Amino acid sequence: MTRKYFGTDGIRGRTNTAPMTPDIAMKVGMAAGAHFRRGAHRHRVVIGKDTRLSGYMMESAMVAGFTAVGMDVVMVGPMPTPAIAMLTREMRADLGVMISASHNPFADNGIKLFGPDGYKLSDEDELALEALIDTPAPLAASGDIGRARRIEDARGRYIHAAKNSFPQHLRLDGLKIVVDCANGAAYSVAPAALWELGAEVVSIGVTPNGTNINDGVGSTAPATLQETVVASGAAIGIALDGDADRLIVVDDEGRVVDGDQLMALIGSRWARSGQLRGGGVVATVMSNLGLERFFAGEGLSLVRTKVGDRYVLEAMREGGYNVGGEQSGHIILADHGTTGDGLVAALQVLAALVESGKPASALLHLFDPVPQLLKNVRFAGGKPLEADSVKAAITAGERALNGSGRLVIRPSGTEPVIRVMAEGDDAATVEAVVDSICDAVKAAAA
Repeated sequence: MTRKYFGTDGIRGRTNTAPMTPDIAMKVGMAAGAHFRRGAHRHRVVIGKDTRLSGYMMESAMVAGFTAVGMDVVMVGPMPTPAIAMLTREMRADLGVMISASHNPFADNGIKLFGPDGYKLSDEDELALEALIDTPAPLAASGDIGRARRIEDARGRYIHAAKNSFPQHLRLDGLKIVVDCANGAAYSVAPAALWELGAEVVSIGVTPNGTNINDGVGSTAPATLQETVVASGAAIGIALDGDADRLIVVDDEGRVVDGDQLMALIGSRWARSGQLRGGGVVATVMSNLGLERFFAGEGLSLVRTKVGDRYVLEAMREGGYNVGGEQSGHIILADHGTTGDGLVAALQVLAALVESGKPASALLHLFDPVPQLLKNVRFAGGKPLEADSVKAAITAGERALNGSGRLVIRPSGTEPVIRVMAEGDDAATVEAVVDSICDAVKAAAA
């Protein structure tokens, strides 16, 4: 079945443009509510959101949809995505909803859905919802319409859970930390958790106004964090994205540390302590070859998946791994949650920093990344990757890398773009390979 609404991470788009319109949001609520009504108990959905202006509109539409089919709604306001996953499970809800477009600009929004176990929906559930969204839903009888209420203790619950992921014998006393919350969902909970653990907290990106989420701040725009860390003499900087499921770190010298280095740190540290399960770490095809070589040197494996944290999590669950993530900073720690959690991952990094006694600049760069280049080729239509000329260019690129690098070519799941990535020990060869394949794709798509 062709997907009309769901992409690689829920439903996402520009607000007031399909599929991010109030009427579709209401239909999603009705479809999801009908699909997850099982048994005779009073059904419940937990709804959270980030700080986008459109969040209130989308929330109201979804509340109408859920209550119309007889599902009670608990609204928790701006909260990180991992907090919604946790609350769905802990409150024995039948469904969880996060209204967010993650690291996208404020004009976009999205809908992420979690099942009663706190995990993102399976492909089967998403396909079932696709079929239901455009079908009239069975409305509840007048006396069975759901009720909606807001709760005030959700932030405290999440802060407590995040702090419990930090080793109990450690404290952050005397450690100056700059935290950048992207003017997003974690603007309140992340600084509070760090402060309660003893840190001296310098906060930026904590004044959301509905339109400034991810605007020059957060994990996708770390320049302000880099400047603040150096200017304030902080030990480390932490950058989250709009819904706080992503983490990027800045060391004491102002250098950015990506998700690959963070996985190297957490994975190797957990392996030494006997905490790592599965004998390795799960990452995507986009993680640097240097990470794979680092883990091989540690006697650990690196399992690769398609791009998307849902695929990382699927491989983790199938293989019994408890550490996985993406180069972009989605770090999934299965001992502490069911989805990527920027704050919890940051606390593991901070635990390593405190235990080592080293500066972040000496601790967080465990391997030298090999030269890696990614370029996007936009095309108007057709299937350029099936062209003989493109296949020949790919074969020539693999031959040029000569077994000492990797080549990843994939179509985007959300736009008409071919992504071409190569990496290897020689930067000039990598660039030549990528440019040759991009030129072939452009010519085939013309």
